[in-house]
Amino acid sequence: MSQPQPPARAMLRKDGFTFKQFFVAHDRCAMKVGTDGVLLGAWAPVAGVRRILDIGCGSGLIALMLAQRTPDDVSIDAVELERSAAAQAQENVAASPWAHRIAVHAQDIVSWSEQAEKRYSLIVSNPPFFTPGMASASVERDTARSTATLDHPTLLRCAAQLIEEEGLFCVVLPADVGENLIALARAEGWHLRYRYDVAPYAQRPPNRLVLGFSPAAGELVQERLAIRDEDKSYSADWLSLVTDFYLFR
Repeated sequence: MSQPQPPARAMLRKDGFTFKQFFVAHDRCAMKVGTDGVLLGAWAPVAGVRRILDIGCGSGLIALMLAQRTPDDVSIDAVELERSAAAQAQENVAASPWAHRIAVHAQDIVSWSEQAEKRYSLIVSNPPFFTPGMASASVERDTARSTATLDHPTLLRCAAQLIEEEGLFCVVLPADVGENLIALARAEGWHLRYRYDVAPYAQRPPNRLVLGFSPAAGELVQERLAIRDEDKSYSADWLSLVTDFYLFR
């Protein structure tokens, strides 16, 4: 499955992507700025959060979007295994208005979570979803997208170690993989609290799920979004979601 590309190509340069308040360089990252990351960064519930953790932050896109959406007293930790991506994320953060609030850690989340002394009210991840052996364009891209580097049971266990009792763990995944994660998370004691079904066009089935899990039980909030209308123009819902980030608004 190819990675969806963000709209408004005029904003996309070979080395990165320009948003309203920051620039994300991604030329040294296997995973480029794409719709999945933008979806999660624009959607993740942030009301009342105090500390945020981004697992597998890549270029730092989601951490930067969440920094823009939250007050100055909210701190963000961003953990990235791949060294060149972590270095680029650090540079992107340093060049942003929120360098004092985001800390990038070049480490795998398993060892990092064992050392962490704080818990988070919001954890986000645009996690790998290919099973090993499903090749894509490059070794680096395969590594970033393959669950061989971070399988979903391990991801759930790390999040469980780090989440506050009333916190949220949010991910974006292909629809079929997301359904499997829902079943796996429930078996591990998580409660699905948010489900955002995302379709490329109106009247078509969703191809992405944005999910919010919590250790605490509660009502499930379920919504649907079509990125484009049938005439291929961007939908009002999509434009509303990204209005604070994309330059075309």
